[in-house]
Amino acid sequence: MSTLGPILAILVVAVACMSTTLLVTAQNCGCASGFCCSKFGYCGKTAEYCGEGCKQGPCTSGSTPTTPSGGGGGGGSVSSLVTESFFNGIVNQAASNCAGKNFYTRSAFLNALNSYPQFGTGGSADVTKREVAAMFAHYTHETGHFCYKEEIMKSAYCQPSAQYPCNPSKQYYGRGPIQISWNYNYIPAGKSIGFDGLNAPETVANDAVVAFKTGFWFWMNNVHSKINQGFGATIRAINGIECGGGNTAAVNARINYYKSYCNQLGVSPGDNLSC
Repeated sequence: MSTLGPILAILVVAVACMSTTLLVTAQNCGCASGFCCSKFGYCGKTAEYCGEGCKQGPCTSGSTPTTPSGGGGGGGSVSSLVTESFFNGIVNQAASNCAGKNFYTRSAFLNALNSYPQFGTGGSADVTKREVAAMFAHYTHETGHFCYKEEIMKSAYCQPSAQYPCNPSKQYYGRGPIQISWNYNYIPAGKSIGFDGLNAPETVANDAVVAFKTGFWFWMNNVHSKINQGFGATIRAINGIECGGGNTAAVNARINYYKSYCNQLGVSPGDNLSC
């Protein structure tokens, strides 16, 4: 009996497996740039990934990509954690005359999230929930429950350099959910997101999607890598001058928001809450 048939069959299977390995980079997504997240939670570039049911990336199915899966522990996507009830439970605490009351919306948040697929992919489902809780704790504190689009105590916040100049007719004070400040943040954020951070910093207070993108930009560059160090490390990354007795009341307020959101999301807050 010839063994050629079985050998060929084995070779075909092996080649198919190798091809799949080249296409699939991760389960549950958080795919690299240029890859699609399939309906089954895998990354790849062919029609089976970018076509029908594609969740995130350069999808070709014609549907709007959904937000990426959060974490590798099967805890669901970020969008399933940031529900209408969760988001509105925060913004509804702002007074009716607040400038941010009808500016910040869940849809704008989710729109911005599509540009940052690595958010919420730091590990287990619990890590994802803690990252969402941490982000919204800081958003809540920085904006007064999404009341403010701009900070109250406005100033130029200009520290010019060869790389990051300043437009003398503009001010780079805090704007958006993370209250991004200073020319050296506005300029690189604008280049990354697609607005003129040097000459039109006010865009952050005029476009809710851009506002949330600045929040994600700052978070992914300064905070995301510290999420496993505890909530205190995120406070230090966002406003370290509050730490070590600099502003204990503000630190405690951030911690209380964080603990409340962890409770809503069904996860323990973890250790190292204070900075």
